[in-house]
Amino acid sequence: MSIGDKGDGGAVGFATARGRTFPTLRQFTVFLENRVGQLLEVVRRFDGSKVRIVALSITDSGECAFVRFLLSHPEQGREILERAGLALIESDLIGLELPEGDQPLLRICTALLQAEVNIIQAYPILVRPRGRPAVALMVDNTEMGLETLGSKGFTMITEGDLDEDE
Repeated sequence: MSIGDKGDGGAVGFATARGRTFPTLRQFTVFLENRVGQLLEVVRRFDGSKVRIVALSITDSGECAFVRFLLSHPEQGREILERAGLALIESDLIGLELPEGDQPLLRICTALLQAEVNIIQAYPILVRPRGRPAVALMVDNTEMGLETLGSKGFTMITEGDLDEDE
């Protein structure tokens, strides 16, 4: 059964669900001064907690850096970041396993192009849910992206898949 399918042919309303089984992943973006040690200070905040960074992307823009990441426990991670007083943006990304075959990204891009869904950001997920490589995608129409990829048989990753201890 794919995401969005209740088994009776009816689609689940994604807008009414939220939490660990919602079909998107929460990305946190933190703005850091472009100085040595700033990333270490953020990463160190999670030390001693069960929160792990499971995907990471850094974009340097000269005077500051945009650090984007997915966390194994997003609720607790958000609390840690907020307590640190960091400027924070939260966004929804689509997580999906890379399909079998020679060109898995070609299949993903083709499916999204056919639905006229544009990929804005993409980066690998460091943990391997269910032993498979995975990617996180920010698209310009999340609901259409989820619907399209689900209907094409792609396996989505939820926040619950990012915690290897569960």
